[in-house]
Amino acid sequence: MTARNGVAEMHWERIGQLGGLAVLVLLALAEPMAGTVTADDWPQWMGPTRNDVWAETGVVETFPAGGAPVKWRVPVGGGYSGPAVVQGKVYLTDYQKQSGDVANDPGTRTVLQGKERVLCLDAATGKELWKYEYDCPYQISYACGPRATPTVAEGTVYALGAEGHLTALSAETGMVVWSVHLPTVYKVEVPIWGYTSHPLVVGDKLFTLAGGEGSLLVALDRKTGKEVWRSLSASEIGYCPPTLYQVGRTTQLVLWHPESINSVDPETGKPFWSVPLVPDYKMSITAPQLSGNKLFTSGIGNKSVLLELDEGRPAAKELWRGQRVDGVQCVNSSPVIVGDTIYASNNDSGDLVAVDLASGKRLWKTFEPTTGDRRAKGATVFLTRNGDRFFLANDQGDLIIAELSRAGYTERGRTHVLETTGEAFGRSVVWSHPAYSGQAAFWRNDKELVCVDLKTR
Repeated sequence: MTARNGVAEMHWERIGQLGGLAVLVLLALAEPMAGTVTADDWPQWMGPTRNDVWAETGVVETFPAGGAPVKWRVPVGGGYSGPAVVQGKVYLTDYQKQSGDVANDPGTRTVLQGKERVLCLDAATGKELWKYEYDCPYQISYACGPRATPTVAEGTVYALGAEGHLTALSAETGMVVWSVHLPTVYKVEVPIWGYTSHPLVVGDKLFTLAGGEGSLLVALDRKTGKEVWRSLSASEIGYCPPTLYQVGRTTQLVLWHPESINSVDPETGKPFWSVPLVPDYKMSITAPQLSGNKLFTSGIGNKSVLLELDEGRPAAKELWRGQRVDGVQCVNSSPVIVGDTIYASNNDSGDLVAVDLASGKRLWKTFEPTTGDRRAKGATVFLTRNGDRFFLANDQGDLIIAELSRAGYTERGRTHVLETTGEAFGRSVVWSHPAYSGQAAFWRNDKELVCVDLKTR
């Protein structure tokens, strides 16, 4: 099992797609970072607007024969969390284990002693600028380290640890602004695969999963950590991060928990609509993705669905649900939608697939960017769009440049960046989403953080 970007499974063209709607979402997400984030920063999970689009230019078309040059490598501890990069600084969370052994049994909680850390590094050199650490015993499955990527907004770093420690730190000094232990405040048990929901900051609010009756999703004052509102209930918390979308006349906060996809009013937490979608093992992980007014998400057990959102009022209508053979089942990485096509890692078989958005019919599949030639449950690739091509980070530590279209997959180049330090389903893997900023990629495993130079020479 792995819950990273929701660890789990048992064992400026996007704007063109959405038109004015995407512009509104972009402004809403960018608002808390105004004055502190530059165009090529990567301030949170999946980039500036959480759609895995990297707008940087002057980036390589392919890799040199000897591989992409590495600017620096620095030692770090364990973790599934990705880095965030803002104004020349890299922010990363990790775990420094002091005792105990990690046993990757999806049904068993590992007991460890150690410290969780938030690190700030110089993006140009990898030099440590500051660190914040705290004692944090682990009692979770797949206990290598934190899952959630830090979110940076208005000079503050918001970091969520695997055991539910949510901390706001000065981005400049690392001094604590406020800290909340979600399981204590909301009187809940930590999910078996840990807290994984990447904090979302919009305006003066921070949205995160907490858990408990009526408080599965909470909004906190981002400056004080005080609760603004609480909403939703479910049998378990799940692992999906909340996402803000503007659809027609309504701004909606969308969340998939283990029983249904839900939309709430981001100002009050009032539920708008709910559509049942029950993944196997209660592993709701991938963030629902919007294209126009079509909302898609997918998970283990062939649980995928496309919804049509009403542009006049907050409401949703189901258009189709996925099938085992002809469709997509993503888990560890969220899908990417370009125009009328969904691209995603198919967790059940480990291939990369393209699916027609309107019908749910599969257009093609390939093992080339994942395993090469064979089926492997849980094989994962993280997709980030840059111009007319994609950067793909696979779970074998390879960074790939490829063209994806309805016609098929064309690889332009590949370079090996990281060694595999994790394990899943008998395979050695890297399950962490890179950050892209300043014509470079920042990527981590459980031993090091690497900066890869992607600048055109």
